[in-house]
Amino acid sequence: MANETGQPMDERRTAAWIGKALRIEGRIVSAETLNIDGVVEGTIEVGDHNLNIGPGAAVKADLIAKSVSISGAVTGNVMASEKVNLQPSGSVEGDITTPRLVMADGAIIKGRVEAQGERKPVVS
Repeated sequence: MANETGQPMDERRTAAWIGKALRIEGRIVSAETLNIDGVVEGTIEVGDHNLNIGPGAAVKADLIAKSVSISGAVTGNVMASEKVNLQPSGSVEGDITTPRLVMADGAIIKGRVEAQGERKPVVS
């Protein structure tokens, strides 16, 4: 996209967003952080970026991201290279693979969890 001088405009947004009114079916690949508040069915890959599933979102997809925060409902496998954060309203029906899992009271997991973070030595 260009401005009036024909020069490309600076990209100022820091994340892509799928709103509550949207329903997407298929494969989503994003090169930036992605926020989902709507309905998605398929696969979602954001690589080395963050994926946020908002409250009220309904996602039936396998998720791949650096960090995944879930406040809505996810049906599918979740793979995060850094961390998965399940909020009190979040639920996952599927397997979770991540080095770090943070799970709030009230969050629901129906599936296997493989969380193999490195233990830091205890210094006295």
